Amino acid sequence: MPARDLALIAVFAALIAALGLGGAFQVPFSEVPITAQTLGVMLAGSVLGARRGALAVVVFLVLVAVGLPLLPPSPARPQGGLLPFTSVSAGYLFGWIAGAFVIGLLVDHRPARFSLGWIIGANIIGGIGVVYAFGVPVQAFITHVRLGTAFVHSFVLLPGDLAKVTVSAVVTGAVLRGYPGIVPPRYAERRALAAAAAAGSEPVDVPSAPQQH
Repeated sequence: MPARDLALIAVFAALIAALGLGGAFQVPFSEVPITAQTLGVMLAGSVLGARRGALAVVVFLVLVAVGLPLLPPSPARPQGGLLPFTSVSAGYLFGWIAGAFVIGLLVDHRPARFSLGWIIGANIIGGIGVVYAFGVPVQAFITHVRLGTAFVHSFVLLPGDLAKVTVSAVVTGAVLRGYPGIVPPRYAERRALAAAAAAGSEPVDVPSAPQQH
């Protein structure tokens, strides 16, 4: 992997960690704390793309697993070590990886002209839908409640997550306009370049010279 990609992955892993410095908020009807770190996950997928965005989240979670206290303090889980991955919010932590990957895939297929609505939709699907699909069943299992009850309780997290979606989309738009080289080219553009390169490298049949006897 190029050094530039490794540096960007490290930067966004650090961003996710830094967004946890603001602490966590516990809301009624939910044992899962609200943190700003989900915003970092959304930005990682939106700006870095599927592969690099997911790797940034993996790097962050590995640092947590080895014991660094990078998660905000919360009664629901420790700040570092392996215990957070068995806590009530364990599913959400693992869902961050899949969420960043899905966001990156969807942003990869964005229209040729920047569409704020497309980026918002990508963050809602990946940053909320996919993360909740991992988090809510694990929360229900650990807290011994019905899946439907856990799903309803997760609604209290939606306002904060929708605000993060908006911030992520606005920041991604600014990066696309100001630093277009950071965000991976659209999938359609890569296919067109690959097709052009393949066409240019096709062997040309050159008539062979007549043999002399």
